Amino acid sequence: MKPSHTLLYCRPGFEKEGATEIAHQAGSLGAPGYVRTREGSGFVQFFPHDPEGIEVLSASLSIQDLVFARQVVLATDPLTNLPATDRLTPLLAAIQSLGHRFSACWLETADTNEAKELSSFCRKFGAHLEKALVKSGLLVPGNARLPRLHLFFLDSGTAHLGVSWADRGSPWHMGIPRLRLPRAAPSRSALKLGEAFLSLLSEAERNERLKGSMRAVDLGAAPGGWSWQLTQRSLLVTAVDNGPMNRELLAQGMVEHIRADGFRYRHRKPVDWMVCDMVEQPARIAALVADWVAEGRARDCIFNLKLPMKKRFDEIERCRDIVEHRLGRAKLGYRLRMRHLYHDREEITGYLGREQF
Repeated sequence: MKPSHTLLYCRPGFEKEGATEIAHQAGSLGAPGYVRTREGSGFVQFFPHDPEGIEVLSASLSIQDLVFARQVVLATDPLTNLPATDRLTPLLAAIQSLGHRFSACWLETADTNEAKELSSFCRKFGAHLEKALVKSGLLVPGNARLPRLHLFFLDSGTAHLGVSWADRGSPWHMGIPRLRLPRAAPSRSALKLGEAFLSLLSEAERNERLKGSMRAVDLGAAPGGWSWQLTQRSLLVTAVDNGPMNRELLAQGMVEHIRADGFRYRHRKPVDWMVCDMVEQPARIAALVADWVAEGRARDCIFNLKLPMKKRFDEIERCRDIVEHRLGRAKLGYRLRMRHLYHDREEITGYLGREQF
């Protein structure tokens, strides 16, 4: 068996945006094609018109190039009618035909209520499959030079086989980081910023750009979920919001609360970070963030864009144009990344950072 298409996992309800995005991205890479998807399914399939397009996408497509995809897998046509009495034999034969050894084996489903019913089956069967793969020499756990094997189950008798590479795919099973909310966190929004640091910055960037005693401004901070997340990395925070902040957070002495409008506030000195989770039109947030970076008020920003119900992809492109135009006029090198995080809902999270500061 050989991969026939690209399989993308996404949040249920965002298949249309994922389909538009992968078609646009694949076309720009010289591998045009068509999509198949179903609303609420939690995944999108993209088929290149030219079979060689699979090789192009294998070499060039990265999860970092996409906003709505949680994972990107080169997948085969589905294996169907796997016998309940012996799924292992046909699956091993199919995996062998892929022509790879693998560093990991992930049994996955779409992130839907219906598919979650398969989670118990995947855990139990996965243990037997991994044992058989190790015994056959097809699985070499921990070898980062090898691709990862994905089995994407539609039901217990139907599965796509797929391949992904660590440097171009998500590092998490199903593309979902499993983060726990500590009791001390003032709100669940703390998980968004925690996931943003993991998803939008590389490990090297986190080590370089998130250091103790750095200073940050949190616009629209109340009740303090994002400010709390910053203090967990030992940053000193100016929290800007007319609303009340969590008392326990303020008592730690690392957060200064200023009652002010986040759009009008100007910090007295440049800071390392500005973060922003205000409920406002996406274009207005994009312009605000671009100004903070272009004017040298902050080196790095993480921000949320609350998307409209319709034309979400178009709105993202509009916001991207606003940032690129503003920083282009300032003639600054920058990094702009956006992602629909697991802990996001009708919004996406962006990172904007200056190359030099």
